[in-house]
Amino acid sequence: MVAQLETPSVNSTLISPYSVEGLIQVFTSSHRNFFTSVMAQALRIAGQGTPVLIVQFLKGGIRQGHENPIRLGQKLDWIRCDLPRCIDTPDLDETETQSLQKLWQHTQKVVLEGKYSLVVLDELSLGIHLGLIPETEVLAFLAKRPSHVDIILTGSEMPKSILEIADQITEIRRTHQP
Repeated sequence: MVAQLETPSVNSTLISPYSVEGLIQVFTSSHRNFFTSVMAQALRIAGQGTPVLIVQFLKGGIRQGHENPIRLGQKLDWIRCDLPRCIDTPDLDETETQSLQKLWQHTQKVVLEGKYSLVVLDELSLGIHLGLIPETEVLAFLAKRPSHVDIILTGSEMPKSILEIADQITEIRRTHQP
């Protein structure tokens, strides 16, 4: 006997037959080498058929923008700012500020539409720390996200207000220096 599962269309909104409460997870470290762990989790979940979005707020270099996501498989979208460089300072020109704000607005829109079950907000905490994305907006976004959506926030400067609402906090430390 062969069983065939019904596969939803690419643009469909995820509807679960039972209630699942999404988590807010934080991955933080004093050094920046933990993205591999988060990416492995995202790839595993997407490989199981769950829609995943990865947003890298401070990464640039490939002029991608939210209009041109990288699609890994059928269930993982990966987007960055439409910038020729990575952001590492609060001093942005107008074009850079607009690109970051467009990415933040787009991220909020697609998450609130329920298109993804897991959303990775990479280095969002550094965007907050640099004053590029308002902490109050992030907290409001997390509060009004669809209840089934898991959010993973990463970064080395995680605000206390986000740590206080997180369901899980993973702090990655070095045990020795190479």
